[in-house]
Amino acid sequence: MRVADLLDGLRAGHRATMARAITLVESTAPRHRETARELLLALAGEATTRTPAVRVGISGVPGVGKSTFIESLGGLLTAAGHKVGVLAVDPSSVRTGGSVLGDKTRMSTLSAHPNAFIRPSPSAGTLGGVARATTQAMAVLEAAGYDVVLVETVGVGQSEVTVAGMVDTFLFLTLARTGDQLQGIKKGILEIADVIAVNKADPDDPAREQEARVAARDLAGALRLVRGHAEWAPPVVTCSGLTGARVDEVWAQVLMHRDHLGADGLAHKRAEQQLDFTWALVRDELDQRLRHSAGVKAVRADVRAALLAGELTAPLAADRLLEAYDSDEW
Repeated sequence: MRVADLLDGLRAGHRATMARAITLVESTAPRHRETARELLLALAGEATTRTPAVRVGISGVPGVGKSTFIESLGGLLTAAGHKVGVLAVDPSSVRTGGSVLGDKTRMSTLSAHPNAFIRPSPSAGTLGGVARATTQAMAVLEAAGYDVVLVETVGVGQSEVTVAGMVDTFLFLTLARTGDQLQGIKKGILEIADVIAVNKADPDDPAREQEARVAARDLAGALRLVRGHAEWAPPVVTCSGLTGARVDEVWAQVLMHRDHLGADGLAHKRAEQQLDFTWALVRDELDQRLRHSAGVKAVRADVRAALLAGELTAPLAADRLLEAYDSDEW
């Protein structure tokens, strides 16, 4: 793949070129990494002349309705003239390294829209993989003219913290009747969420809508305990991704958070994210070098056998692998 051809295709908004470019930057194959670096360097140079896209991370426990909500939000945004890119951070297959989940099948209407592009973003088995693959895929989408990028996560876990560190606004979806406001698992999310929405507040079901409002009130109270007197108080709103009710209010809160950041605040936040991303790339590169080290390959089988036989402890096995890597490097 010639970088010049990829750049021309991205500028023209060709969907096939976008898919090829994202595949290239996500690849861990050594033969692709140099071409990917060249492409990303060119995209970084062009990014300074564009208005920054709106980057939103969307998280929530499985079953909260993230895909349904994103399809509803994406339809609202495309109708308003936006170009919407969706990156679904999926767990990677242990056999192929590819994405496991099929989010495009759950967003059938949005995936068919000419101004929307949905792409699974495999985690490659590591949090560093999430950072590298998703951040670089965002750069490709923005180069192709997508002014809104939504990053969907698979659930509540450490990868959500990673995604929150690469977007402008982190939106947390939750449900009523889950007792989440009392669970410790929520506290970490509440500390990083910028906007919270209680989903499945169907206006055609008054009882469910009332439950959602009560949950929103309880969450607002929990936020005061967790966040204290923070400069930005995350709003808690209700919506229905299925019917589209008040989804526009959720988006309005996302834009309010962006306005709160301001141009300088957004630039500072993205600069800090680039610093974190740099270290994520370093860790990812070291992981790749360790995996491909000739010294490590030479002792891997012996170390494995000794571990399984109980002749080595894990710390000693790790030391032996690192010694093999160091001797290979020098």
